Amino acid sequence: MTEVTIRPMRPEDVADAERLSAESFLDLDRRMQRRAWPEPQRRSPARQEAWTVRTRHFLETDPGGCWVADDAGGMIGMATSFVRDKTWFLATYAVRPDVQSRGVGRQLLEAALHHGRGCLRGMLSAGSDPRSARRYRLAGFTLHPQMFLTGTVDRSVIPVVEKVREGSAADTDLMDSVDRQVRDAAHGPDHALMQRLWRPIVSDSTTGSGYAYLDDRGTLQLLAATNRATATRLLWAAVADGPEGQTISHVTAANEWAVDVGMAARLELHSEGYLALRGMSPPSPYVHSGALL
Repeated sequence: MTEVTIRPMRPEDVADAERLSAESFLDLDRRMQRRAWPEPQRRSPARQEAWTVRTRHFLETDPGGCWVADDAGGMIGMATSFVRDKTWFLATYAVRPDVQSRGVGRQLLEAALHHGRGCLRGMLSAGSDPRSARRYRLAGFTLHPQMFLTGTVDRSVIPVVEKVREGSAADTDLMDSVDRQVRDAAHGPDHALMQRLWRPIVSDSTTGSGYAYLDDRGTLQLLAATNRATATRLLWAAVADGPEGQTISHVTAANEWAVDVGMAARLELHSEGYLALRGMSPPSPYVHSGALL
């Protein structure tokens, strides 16, 4: 392999970074594919656009956390990370498949971690690739297995959901307050991005507060609440609003309440990947986003 340069990401790199990450993740999905599961698909145009918007957001808020790796032929790796309230988060991390296992990933991760050198905590969501798991563990992260629930919802079991309403930008302070109670870090400027990409719902009562984000199909993208009863109410609201075929992703063992809702809705439970944490326990009640955590 020719000499590799690790350098800060620039706005003009985003399109190449999107293509590289899509190629890398499709290769990973194919390598990790389970028998009888559908063939992995390339990133849709809508997901390409969302990925691009999100990455430009990180370049604006955390340019010191965004890095690329180049060789003589161009970009061969990329990583984006960000810091919120003394917690470092890894959003996206990819190396071109044909140059993996040659140290490029390690150098990129070290550059991204340097952005969080003053942080007390760290958090990232990882797939099942054993090479990535080893790299995160060597970097000092504890690996917590993730689960997901998927299948066709039995709508006859969905309860009547009360005390859940549509959210808006006016709820951002409430959301940040919930974030700090649940994971010790607000999403801060990321809420404006999520409200652009997804639909927020909120539950705020005398017994607890929480919120969730749903995509344009009604699929849950993130959920945070101050207690399990509120979290359960929000998740049932998401299930009720979602499609017949649903997936609830990124569930850790600390969030068995989410497993209970998914099983009650007749979804099947599977395991996939890890929530990697440093200096903190798995947030609960919480269902994290893969990139915005």
